[in-house]
Amino acid sequence: MDVVTIGESMAVFSPESTPLMRYAATYSRKFGGAESNVAIGLTRLGHQVGWISKVGNDELGKGLLSFIRGEGVNVDQVKVDASAPTGLYFKEVRSASNVRVEYYRKGSAASQLTPNDLNEDYIAGAQFLHITGITPALSESCYETIMHSISIAKENGVKVVFDPNLRKKLWSEERARQVLLEIAAKSDVVLPGVAEGEFMFGEQDPEKLGELFLNYGASLVIIKVGAKGAYYFTKEEQQLVPGFPVDQVIDPVGAGDGFAAGVISGLLDQLSLYEVVERANAVGALATQIPGDFEGLPTREEIDQFLNATDVEDINR
Repeated sequence: MDVVTIGESMAVFSPESTPLMRYAATYSRKFGGAESNVAIGLTRLGHQVGWISKVGNDELGKGLLSFIRGEGVNVDQVKVDASAPTGLYFKEVRSASNVRVEYYRKGSAASQLTPNDLNEDYIAGAQFLHITGITPALSESCYETIMHSISIAKENGVKVVFDPNLRKKLWSEERARQVLLEIAAKSDVVLPGVAEGEFMFGEQDPEKLGELFLNYGASLVIIKVGAKGAYYFTKEEQQLVPGFPVDQVIDPVGAGDGFAAGVISGLLDQLSLYEVVERANAVGALATQIPGDFEGLPTREEIDQFLNATDVEDINR
């Protein structure tokens, strides 16, 4: 296994006839979740990925599990909980810059995850453990599960990749800041946006944030700065890698998950750090072009074509 990730996936309902739920009579049903989005993104790029979670013993859970398995993700460690439902959320895409999400996930099956649900050998066999700041916000047992997974990774030489993925609606700001900083201190690679960095450290400048995260414990920090691209920082070097211009953003949800998949893919392929971030920027840009949380995540062939075409355009300018 190249990568193992842990987190909740849910059924996603979006209005079909109008962006506003109050007027919608019909909805489309898809599936989504930050960690499974990353898992799907990585499988499309040719990597072997395992996803750890829980789903309810209901039709949505069965459909979700079947779908993610069908995308090539290993779901051997996903458990079915007969006592709790599969979570769901509703997504209104009013415009590319105005996406509203309402979650119905309290008491969901995934929020019942405990450290006992983790198979140490499963995590130990991976090169990377990918986690986000969403899972520890779901419940105290989920927090304990994530911290235990990090301990397993550390004991077995598995690199920890952490995307803060701040969700203020899920917990108090004080608790969120405390836990995000705790996890960042134990992670090898951290992937914050500037807003998340400001929330955690009270600092907006990307270069200062890079230094703060490195001093906190990470060996590689990649800070997303929107359309400008992303900075990477190590103790030895730092650089801004420009983003790719997008003619029209259709759906920004999932772009950050695509970015994370691109980073991990580049690290697995042992690219230079500049190329790692370039791939991540490209995956994130392509993800915004198709409606849905993961539908726009590219295959290896598509990302290579995109990058090669961009290189040709740069040469011709």
